[in-house]
Amino acid sequence: MSVTETSASVLPAWLRAMRPRQWVKNVLVLAPVFPAGSQVGLDTLTGVGVAFVLFCLVSSAVYLINDAKDVEADRAHPRKRFRPIAAGELNARTAVVLAVALAVVALVGGAVWQPMLGVVLAVYFAIQLAYCFGVKHEPVLELACVASGFLLRMLAGGTAGDIPLSGWFLLTTAFGSLFMAAGKRYGEARRGELTGEPVRRVVQKYTTTYLRFVWTLAATVVVTTYALWAVEVLVPQSGTQLATLSVVPFILAVMRYAVDVDKGNAEEPEEIALHDKVLLVLALAWCGSLLLAVWL
Repeated sequence: MSVTETSASVLPAWLRAMRPRQWVKNVLVLAPVFPAGSQVGLDTLTGVGVAFVLFCLVSSAVYLINDAKDVEADRAHPRKRFRPIAAGELNARTAVVLAVALAVVALVGGAVWQPMLGVVLAVYFAIQLAYCFGVKHEPVLELACVASGFLLRMLAGGTAGDIPLSGWFLLTTAFGSLFMAAGKRYGEARRGELTGEPVRRVVQKYTTTYLRFVWTLAATVVVTTYALWAVEVLVPQSGTQLATLSVVPFILAVMRYAVDVDKGNAEEPEEIALHDKVLLVLALAWCGSLLLAVWL
């Protein structure tokens, strides 16, 4: 048993079923803060912090509903059978009650804080429920659902922090999300090929060559739109060419992540983000160059 698994096992079943390790994805709500520059104040940071907390609650509600619905299938899966609901540590009905409570707190809290934040959270919750109850078995549509989750997190950060978002930024986010979503599916498909482990039904409907096409296409577009955003938006905004330099670590980070995708190791993006040291260094270099361009 790994150190991470040992640490996770001491948490109560209801908390583990909320998948706190997945909350790292919600850090994406902070993305709009970096290019905002002088617009960032205490109110902005507070709003983004609220968006982070509420997204943790609503995403955990989705995980609980999904695991309660798929409990029998998870029990037959070599890894998912250890999830608290599938393992019998948490009753499915209790999980659903907890999910409803979390969703209500998140949606009401979002609407009270900023009505549009409530709308973004509601759209996310509706899309993810549709995913849980059938769309996850439909090729392409399920990719769009997964990718939309990343995009909506960034929209939530911009909305809660009252930060205007450029079209190039949103396109970068959308195709970056698609890149990661296709990489997840490719990772699962490759693992199934290499180990013989069963893969989810929708992954069986894809070929690895098709998934490679999707994440290659997405990577091409995300690099292009980011470069255009840096040159056409950040350079005029900051008055310095430093924003252009941020394109270099950004492209290298995409290429490094693609190494993991191509190996079939990208099924869990948060695991790569936490354990690939080279990728972390590139991400820090990108953030540093971006901050220098915006804040100098």
